[in-house]
Amino acid sequence: MDFGLVLQTDPPASEVVELMKRAEDAGFTHGWTFDSCVLWQEPFVIYSRILAETDRLIVGPIVTNPGTRTWEVTASTFATLNDMYGNRTVCGIGRGDSAMRVAGRKPNTLARISGAIKVIRALGRGDEADLGGTVVKFPWVRDGAELPVWMAAYGPKALKMAGEEADGFILQLADPFLTEWMVKAVRDAAVAAGRSVDDVKICVAAPAYVTEDDSPEALAHAREQCRWFGGMVGNHVADLVAKYGADSGMVPQQLTDYIKAREGYDYAHHGRPDNPDTKFVPDEIVDRFCLIGPASAHVERLRELKALGVDQFAVYAMHDAKHKVIDQYGRNVIPALTS
Repeated sequence: MDFGLVLQTDPPASEVVELMKRAEDAGFTHGWTFDSCVLWQEPFVIYSRILAETDRLIVGPIVTNPGTRTWEVTASTFATLNDMYGNRTVCGIGRGDSAMRVAGRKPNTLARISGAIKVIRALGRGDEADLGGTVVKFPWVRDGAELPVWMAAYGPKALKMAGEEADGFILQLADPFLTEWMVKAVRDAAVAAGRSVDDVKICVAAPAYVTEDDSPEALAHAREQCRWFGGMVGNHVADLVAKYGADSGMVPQQLTDYIKAREGYDYAHHGRPDNPDTKFVPDEIVDRFCLIGPASAHVERLRELKALGVDQFAVYAMHDAKHKVIDQYGRNVIPALTS
């Protein structure tokens, strides 16, 4: 199993770079960031610095979207980084929840994501791509260039598309039941499209908070530091409920039940422990969606996820123990899953 570190690009950028360097030293293979340029600093500028100061770390957004940048600009940015540092990027892509809504736009459609996946991947590896009637190709991309595109998804149509078209599937929750359900949907779609299940990498991304023990006080603090995540996931679930209904059978009941008490969401607090709009998230959801507790509890959950086919666990480190979670994973978790 690979491990990734996920950060927001809060200033100063130098701190983001230092945390990514620390993560590489601890055994992490991937460095991910949010991509919402109104809420946080521009990630692609920071990627260049991270790549320059690390040796092996693969970087990318979790996730970008096809609406805030034109597709050829996105592809050119990735291709330039790869030309400079040697195929060390991955393009995570999705509908653009915060990036689009904060700018007053609606999240992108699946059709638009599909088109973007094809164009970004083709241009990033030096192939031709059709930009709506105009065929272009980067003449400067060298032989051997690669740009994998991984897709974030929850709903049935998105899961199907991820299996059919993406190089990887990003699932932003760490609940084994839901992971099994969604990984099966992605893999079934891949096989139906004539692909191998190995053609689609599986990445589970969720907050991880390592406590000294499993005392009620320690677990309560960890839950409060990670409760924001249930609110973030709730945004996507609310979109699914609006589209399919809460009792359609198209989305697991275990995913839809908890948002019934959801009243609203202010993106000014997006992805932050002090988010006041996530009080509706019960402790049970925090425990299911996130990894909290002593390192041994993390290892146990990750072994379960690995058995379900998860290739990478990406740690959301949006809490008050960023350094600690990196170090604890480096000492006690990563070795147990990679030995």
